[in-house]
Amino acid sequence: MKPEDDAIASRRQFVGGVTAGLATAFIPPAFGQQGRQESGAAGSRQGASQFLKQDPRTQYPAPPFPQQKQEPPGLVGKMTPRPDHGETSYKGSSRLVGRKALVTGGDSGIGRAAVIAFAREGADVAINYLPVEEPDAREVVELIRAEGRKAVAIPGDIRDEDFCSRLVAQAVRDLDGLDILVNNAAMQAAQPSIVDLTTEQFDSIFKCNVYAMFWITRAAIPHLKPGAAIINTSSIEAYTPSDAFIDYAQTKACSVAFTKSLAKQVAKQGIRVNAVAPGPFWTPMQTTGWADLSRFGKEVPLGRPGQPAELGPLYVFLASQESSYATGQVYSASGGEGHP
Repeated sequence: MKPEDDAIASRRQFVGGVTAGLATAFIPPAFGQQGRQESGAAGSRQGASQFLKQDPRTQYPAPPFPQQKQEPPGLVGKMTPRPDHGETSYKGSSRLVGRKALVTGGDSGIGRAAVIAFAREGADVAINYLPVEEPDAREVVELIRAEGRKAVAIPGDIRDEDFCSRLVAQAVRDLDGLDILVNNAAMQAAQPSIVDLTTEQFDSIFKCNVYAMFWITRAAIPHLKPGAAIINTSSIEAYTPSDAFIDYAQTKACSVAFTKSLAKQVAKQGIRVNAVAPGPFWTPMQTTGWADLSRFGKEVPLGRPGQPAELGPLYVFLASQESSYATGQVYSASGGEGHP
């Protein structure tokens, strides 16, 4: 990463999800509820408690949160409270056995939740991340291997076109094929005034969020066979952009248009393309771009941010044959804000 980009680099984007009602409509009860992480003897009961009816307002931590700040792109282990990616709660049922997946930004946040869910459903997984995120990536590799699945770690900056080509080539080679592509990694940096939005920041965020999605997908298409799935992580910023995220919001709108257009183009090849457009989610990126996290997520009707674990089931649904008639769709969860 270039030095001038350090101040704005935030590898994971700021949102994710599916509403509890939407998720449970598409997935078996085993995936419909994710419980708050507990410790000690209580933790041993979590596997059972996740199936119980719970109040979504109190299911996970809610504001106020302690003040915290990290240098971009931020690490999971330095967050308080630590995000839940489904490490102890997600239970698989062999829905992706034999599949090969590549997930960008798979070390933390929404990407990590998708990776854990994929592995527990029987998929081998390659993850991409920035070299500085190696501590988080090592944890994810261990989680994949604990499921008896193959894990491939490919660090590198997706703002580089040549690296994007090498990323796909290595994933295909080391996984012996590719069935699922998740374009998830992204950058965002708040800039209250357009006067202060530099060309360098604008260019960097577009390269990460738009160009990389194009470069990686273009390289992957020749390797995808009928039944393959592409999932792009967008954002509610594509629909209700914030005043401080002019550049980021544009890139997320691009991802929606890219998803819908590509879905029509590759349908004749038997490849499905969908997007997830989340609301506020508790990921490392939040600790790098917000001056005050104490009330993060308080503004949505459920009164709290989403946890990455609440998204894993949706990515599994979109990657599996259960969503065989869904393509060109955008699925969202924003804590009650009612976005697509």
